[in-house]
Amino acid sequence: MFKIIKKSEKDRARLGKISTNHRDFQTPIFMPPGTRGVIKAVGPDDLTKIEIEIILVNTLHLHLEPGEKVVNDLGGIHRFMGWSGPILSDSGGFQAWSFNKSRARNRQNLAKINENGVEFFSPIDGSKHLITPEKSIEIQHQLGADIIMAFDECSPDDNDREYAKKVMQRTHKWAQRSLKKHQELSQFYLAKGKKPPLIFGIIQGGIFEDLRKESAKFITGLNFDGIALGGETIGYNMPRTLEILDYLQDLLPEDKPRYTMGLGSSAQDIIEVVKRGVDMFDCVAPTRMARHGSLYTEQGNIHIANSCFRKDNNPIDKNCDCYTCQNFSRAYLHYLYSIKESLYLRLATIHNLRFIIRLIQGIRKQI
Repeated sequence: MFKIIKKSEKDRARLGKISTNHRDFQTPIFMPPGTRGVIKAVGPDDLTKIEIEIILVNTLHLHLEPGEKVVNDLGGIHRFMGWSGPILSDSGGFQAWSFNKSRARNRQNLAKINENGVEFFSPIDGSKHLITPEKSIEIQHQLGADIIMAFDECSPDDNDREYAKKVMQRTHKWAQRSLKKHQELSQFYLAKGKKPPLIFGIIQGGIFEDLRKESAKFITGLNFDGIALGGETIGYNMPRTLEILDYLQDLLPEDKPRYTMGLGSSAQDIIEVVKRGVDMFDCVAPTRMARHGSLYTEQGNIHIANSCFRKDNNPIDKNCDCYTCQNFSRAYLHYLYSIKESLYLRLATIHNLRFIIRLIQGIRKQI
């Protein structure tokens, strides 16, 4: 399933390969989120040319619309999206937590988390739903993802130790229930001579070293195929993220892929976690920033709305080989952005994603 091909002599970075039901992919790897079954503004053909190897979808959002049964009846998430490569499905735990956070902030009764699972009202039509660990795993199996995630509760990036401990303990119970349900459903695959999806467990514990270590020991003690670091802290609070990776290093198994969830908003963040042995990461930032006018360059981000680009005939980045940089100027992108032309969204997204992939490919060569 996971094979380490080479280890760096300078740090803890490693070059690897993960085998899935829809092709193998190399690590380190960046996975662009296609939360609702689409990466905004680009299609599968664009992703292939950018050399994206794996994408991410979200269980909770696809459950709400169009529904996992619809996706399954139409041939599964790969056929539904027209994407032939590997897909990882997030369990929906973060979205459930964000609903609860929104409820606390806006005093809207969107979600309620208890030992059984998450009860919430759909932001789409107000309908009531209950997602348990078992339900989350069932949905992910029906979607047909190659890698699925155990259902967890996201720990906040704050100093509330009691709450972080409660989240961790609940996540541990849900991890056991998720794994049990996955093993039950996997029998259907094995009976047909097929391989079931891989399943990853998630470490919680907030910003607290002893809780993170306790969670790492518990999650790595279960029979998961990969280990993820979750919680609001990861990727959002980079100093804390790096600190967590450093003190968990000896507790993470060498023979399983490591995934920092929601990380990858900047090139430096990616470089730093790869140095610490992280194999997988995802983040909405590259595509979201592109849509809002922020474009990556080797000299730092530029904001294409700025008037200085009105007559700039240069590409976004002179060293970039993406379709956008090879064919269009900053001046044209500035113009498209100013008139709110949809073509801008595609061209900008292509560039930012390709920039990150080129970064990853460069890192791989240096390991």
